[in-house]
Amino acid sequence: MSDRYFEGVGRRKTSTARVRLFPGGNGQVTVNEKLGREYFARVGDYEAVTAPLRTIGQDGKFNITVVVAGGGSTGQAEATRQGVARALLRMNEDLRKPLRRGGYLTRDSREKERKKPGLKRARKAPTYTKR
Repeated sequence: MSDRYFEGVGRRKTSTARVRLFPGGNGQVTVNEKLGREYFARVGDYEAVTAPLRTIGQDGKFNITVVVAGGGSTGQAEATRQGVARALLRMNEDLRKPLRRGGYLTRDSREKERKKPGLKRARKAPTYTKR
């Protein structure tokens, strides 16, 4: 791999992904030192990671290395997707419009609401019984 790369950070729920794009690669994705398809084994997760590249028509032209931590598998995949999009933006600012249109640059801030006392979950109350 070459020394030149573009870096981006993506976040989703409690996941954080540091992504490096190496131009002139063969499409190899490495996540936490494992192959991308092995790491993102669930259906659709690996496709989500490479979606920004497909949007701009550059699928298979970059090698991607990712260090991701926290959260679950889908949250990590979506954090990685945002990191890839931000790295592409560092490389070429003209890609902002298609990436924005695809929704890859917006941070999805939805997080799990905390459990409240006296309730079963965040909002679910115990069943009311009159007698």
